[in-house]
This record gives sequence, C-alpha cells and structure tokens, in this order.
Amino acid sequence: MTTFDKREQGFEAKFVHDEEFLFKATARSNKLLGLWAAGQLGLSGDAAASYAAALVTDHLESRTMDDVVGKVSGDLAGKGIAREQVAARLQECLHQALAQLEADRP
Repeated sequence: MTTFDKREQGFEAKFVHDEEFLFKATARSNKLLGLWAAGQLGLSGDAAASYAAALVTDHLESRTMDDVVGKVSGDLAGKGIAREQVAARLQECLHQALAQLEADRP
C-alpha cells in the first residue's frame, strides 16, 4: 500500500467519523429540544418522551434544522412562543449535545 492510499483511507475514515458525530449531535439536540418543547406543551413522562423521540425519528434522512424549528414552533404557536425562541433554544440544545458527546468520547 502506498502512502497515497494510506492517506486516502485516513481521509475517508475521518469523513465517516465526522458524519457519524454530526448525526449523533443532531439527533441528541433534537431530542433535547423535543423534551423542552414537551414541557412547554404540558407533556410529561411517556408523552414527553414520545414527542421527543418523534422529533428525532420522523423524516430522519430529510429533516433539516429549519424543518425541526418549523415543526416545534408550529406546535408551540398557541403557547405564545415565537419561532426565533425555538431556533435559539435549538442552538442551545446543539451546544449542549456537542458538549455531552465530547464528554462521552474515550
């Protein structure tokens, strides 16, 4: 195996690792946002967990952050919570998720 081949494998491995890390961070931040939103909606226990899980798993491949913010802000519109507040909360959840994942690394 040449040095070029080893370098290429290294870049491919890093890409896979980075994509997996991003996927985990997004899923975790969506779950955290879902738990927060469930609390705002007055949900608790299994209902809150189900709401958060649905936010993570529904349209897993195609859902963007904007889609997540749109869904949650639509759900919270009756509670007087603006889309901007939901977007800010999602950013906080993403930072929290990244910190949690970094702490979990060996």
